[in-house]
Amino acid sequence: MESRKYLKLNQIDCYKTSFRLSNKVWSFVKEWGYLEKDTIGKQFIRAVDSISANIAEGFGRYNKKDKIRFYQISKGSLSEFKDWLMKAKVRGLLNDEQYNELFILIKKIPLEINQLIKFTNMSLKD
Repeated sequence: MESRKYLKLNQIDCYKTSFRLSNKVWSFVKEWGYLEKDTIGKQFIRAVDSISANIAEGFGRYNKKDKIRFYQISKGSLSEFKDWLMKAKVRGLLNDEQYNELFILIKKIPLEINQLIKFTNMSLKD
């Protein structure tokens, strides 16, 4: 009898990348001052945390359309995160090294999410 292997959340590339990204952002923001944390910091963290959280929520859903809807929402959170990233850079809250470290990670995520959506479409029935 063949045992079936099931995909686990921590095996999904876009989840792993976005989770790592959110922890990087956390480590940078926790060093900021009160004003910076209270204004940009909270929104920056909420947006980045929402990327992996929506992937996780979609993964936990049982029908294909629901799963894909949450994966697409995570792409919207990524767009919001990019806006906060630019604001943090322009306002001098991130140095060039920190900005580049985050930017390298965010370049991978859209492709990884699209791959997950494609996989979901091919693997599950409507």
